[in-house]
Amino acid sequence: MKKPNLDDLSVDELWQLHEELNRLLSVRLTAEKRALESRLAQLRRENEAAKAPSEPPSSRPKRPYPRVKPKYRNPNLPHETWSGRGKQPKWLAAALRTGRSIEDFLISNR
Repeated sequence: MKKPNLDDLSVDELWQLHEELNRLLSVRLTAEKRALESRLAQLRRENEAAKAPSEPPSSRPKRPYPRVKPKYRNPNLPHETWSGRGKQPKWLAAALRTGRSIEDFLISNR
């Protein structure tokens, strides 16, 4: 295809070329989008077919764990407690940095 010399075209001719390019791009992009959407739908169908019907669904309920009673209490704010599992709360970590022992925060009547 021979490239047109754009410098020789008038403003009206350039505008017509612009509109024709926009129309062609719109048609091609729409066709490509439809092709991609149909391929995606096909891949989804294949993925669903590949899953064995005997497999349990991936969103099965979590195993219920028993609630753990608190083991440590913040003496300054008694409603702040910690069971001893997971990450240490900030109040306990700060107190331990000051030199206090973790046994100082044990709840006595467990």
